[in-house]
Amino acid sequence: MGEEHFNVLKVNGERMNSLLHESCQFGIGHRWGRGPTETGMSRLSLSDSDKGVRDWFVTTTKKLGCKVAVDAMGNIFAVRPGKRDANPTYIGSHLDTQPRGGRYDGILGVLAGVEVLQVLNDHNVETEYPIGIVNWTNEEGARFPIVTVASAVWAEEIPLECAHNLQEVGGGTETMKSELSKIGYLGSTPASYRSMPMAGYFELHIEQGPILEANNQKIGVVTGVQAYKWFTVDIIGQEGHTGTTPLSDRADALLLAARMITLSNRLATKHGAVITTGILDVSPGSVNTIPGHVRFTLDVRAPADSTIDIIEAELKQDYAALAAGENVGGLLDGATPGKPLQVSWQTDSVSPATTFHPKCIELVRVSAESVTSDKCLSRDIASGATHDSVRTSRRCPTAMIFVPSKDGISHNPLEYTSPEDCALGAEVLLQSVLRYDKVRNSTGI
Repeated sequence: MGEEHFNVLKVNGERMNSLLHESCQFGIGHRWGRGPTETGMSRLSLSDSDKGVRDWFVTTTKKLGCKVAVDAMGNIFAVRPGKRDANPTYIGSHLDTQPRGGRYDGILGVLAGVEVLQVLNDHNVETEYPIGIVNWTNEEGARFPIVTVASAVWAEEIPLECAHNLQEVGGGTETMKSELSKIGYLGSTPASYRSMPMAGYFELHIEQGPILEANNQKIGVVTGVQAYKWFTVDIIGQEGHTGTTPLSDRADALLLAARMITLSNRLATKHGAVITTGILDVSPGSVNTIPGHVRFTLDVRAPADSTIDIIEAELKQDYAALAAGENVGGLLDGATPGKPLQVSWQTDSVSPATTFHPKCIELVRVSAESVTSDKCLSRDIASGATHDSVRTSRRCPTAMIFVPSKDGISHNPLEYTSPEDCALGAEVLLQSVLRYDKVRNSTGI
């Protein structure tokens, strides 16, 4: 296929936008406006609403002539045949959402894949190699507490048994395996790149940040993804009566947690990183009882693995000192010292910094220029969030494409990317995949 064909193969933005919102009938979340699509999404992985959209995705892709397979992690692979019987080039993302998420995170990447196959069918294009779409399970990690867990099993970075035994957050007893079985997506295909190999992987995603919009740019050519570690910190103090226990006799777990979280923000600022506490559990949870146990999470992210390691070491050292009653960074200035407390750490998830495949990045860059007709409308960009592309990059050439997020908002019902920008991103995706198909044919990768 020559360059002249790319001017003929055009994404139908209206059709894709309509199909995207059709998929959002499953798991409608918080309403923020009066329009029919002015809602967020609440479609946790392996829930009933996730089953609904999975069934919809399987039916939709089968109508496009795809052969569909489901692996032991519930990952769904829909493949359109090519001239050669070889490993497919995949487009992918995820259909699960945050509990108060939006309509574009992950969903756009899957639906853009559907539109790409529809365009190929509209023009009777026979690609040299098969082209597939994959919907990854539990990318968000919102229900089962490891992000990108299913693509990690596929990449053989996490054992299947470990993933299957993950229990849902919030004290639930259901596991990934029990819920996969319950909704009928505990597939028979082994969850491994050896059983479902990919020759290449391309993912379209909203930026989830403000850079593209702030610079009036339309396409982000993603060069890689920053490193992160997730931790759970437990603080054990002593419960007591709030009216009868002097400040000097208290081992207040929540007060120590507040100081620790404040310190984490200071260290993030010091090292050019970002650190977030997203979950804070306080026990016993009574107005007139001093908290005796607090558990909180830390999400630590930075461009370099070494920065994460330095921050982890400093946090552990300073948290231990704070727990012992030392005045770290002036956090006890003007306060009454209390009793020592105990602190323990658990590492929940680790993802090293990732650099995507240079040839795939080049193809996305060329496609972005072709679609926008202006180099100034695209830019190289690093992803602050992790994606399934991080996992696939360990096993096959991988690249990502970003489109602007309004006001930089994501993981929020107000998350929005215009239909025009979604279509531009899908157009870049289409051209990137077709260029990759051509490169595989001519030179191989």
